Amino acid sequence: MKHLFDFKLGLITKTLSMFAAVLLLTITTSCEDEVYPVAGSFPDKTPPSAAFSATQGVGFDNEWKTFSFSNQSSSATDFSWDFGDGNSSTEFEPSNVYPGEGTFTVTLTATDKLSVSSTYSEDIVIVEPEAPSAVIPPILEAGFEDNSLPDGTGDGRDSWRLSGAGVIQITSSPVYNGSQAAKFPSAGDRAGYQALEVTPNSDYTLSYYYTMKTSGSGNITVWILPGEVTEFSQIDTSEAIASFVGTDQSDANTYVKVDLPFNTGANDKVAILITNEGVESRLDDVSISAD
Repeated sequence: MKHLFDFKLGLITKTLSMFAAVLLLTITTSCEDEVYPVAGSFPDKTPPSAAFSATQGVGFDNEWKTFSFSNQSSSATDFSWDFGDGNSSTEFEPSNVYPGEGTFTVTLTATDKLSVSSTYSEDIVIVEPEAPSAVIPPILEAGFEDNSLPDGTGDGRDSWRLSGAGVIQITSSPVYNGSQAAKFPSAGDRAGYQALEVTPNSDYTLSYYYTMKTSGSGNITVWILPGEVTEFSQIDTSEAIASFVGTDQSDANTYVKVDLPFNTGANDKVAILITNEGVESRLDDVSISAD
């Protein structure tokens, strides 16, 4: 009987040991499958740190309203931006166009895969930059006078030549100022052309004087064109920034003043083009000013 009792007791003990082992394995496996830290685990040794810098756009066609953000965060995988103007983003390095001047608080929240977050905020102050003073370009041989180039040379029209166009003529009477003026025969086959370096997005006024003979009918036109060309065939007057068609034939000896305003837009170079048609015309004393 004692041997039978010992055998049953041993069987029960072995069964309980196996049950305890299975229970311990189940608990251990369950703990290893947990996503979040449990008691006794180690804390996140590399928590995220949010940081950024901001750069304002340069320019006067609303570029100054645009800010680009450089993400300088560490140990993070997800990012949430609040630009302080109602706009937001989840991009790594976004940009934002602000409505105008003001102070805006930008906040970046950087988060890692353990859902640990870091937040960094910075105020940016937006002020519209002042437009630079417009450069006043020199107009060479502006009065069509001989020897009036900076080096003391020139025939009064050298600076107005363009390949493919007939060269303007020179007249000594009538003139508005000095001793010479530009002459455009009635055939309309001559053109004066000169490129100028200007300040973009600036207002200018080109001034000049013209007169025409009273017989026949026609006009003399001054165009402001964008950029610069090297051949007359490259000119497209439909792209003109501004133009004025002179038609005053009341007195062939009396010059009429014209002030032609224009804005350079995105151009850092523009060109003056002078053409005529139908009637002999003269032009003198060209100048430019910034408004």
